[in-house]
Amino acid sequence: MSDQSRGTRWLCVGVACCLGLTAAVLMEAPALAHTAGILNSAPFDTTDGQQIYKHICRGCHMQDASGAVGAGHYPALAKNPTLASRQYMALTILTGRRNMPAFGARHAIGFGGPAAVLSETQIAAVTNYVRSHFGNHYKDQITAAEVEAIDKKAQ
Repeated sequence: MSDQSRGTRWLCVGVACCLGLTAAVLMEAPALAHTAGILNSAPFDTTDGQQIYKHICRGCHMQDASGAVGAGHYPALAKNPTLASRQYMALTILTGRRNMPAFGARHAIGFGGPAAVLSETQIAAVTNYVRSHFGNHYKDQITAAEVEAIDKKAQ
């Protein structure tokens, strides 16, 4: 084997090692998000419905709640008549539906890490926010106690 062939071989081994080490570091590194979200298991303790929507929901349902179609179907929440039922929306957030993950503590499943979980108070807050914004004008509000009761009935 010539010196040039050995040099090329060592270069390839070196590049492969660097790529392998880089991949290992990236897989072990924590997400460096400044705010909690669906893929970040950092505690998210706000009870402001707008902030919860901004940091968790808008990634799929979009900034203006217009929904999206792509890797999945994410329904529009803007001017959505199904949101007339506050219980329906709370149940959907608790247990998930189709492509939407569950955010209730008893129902959430982590995808490659800890599950993103919202408390009953947070679920009530984001439910009330969405139902009174984005062209939705539903005035009746859900409480954390109602969310807890819905969760107990959910399977």
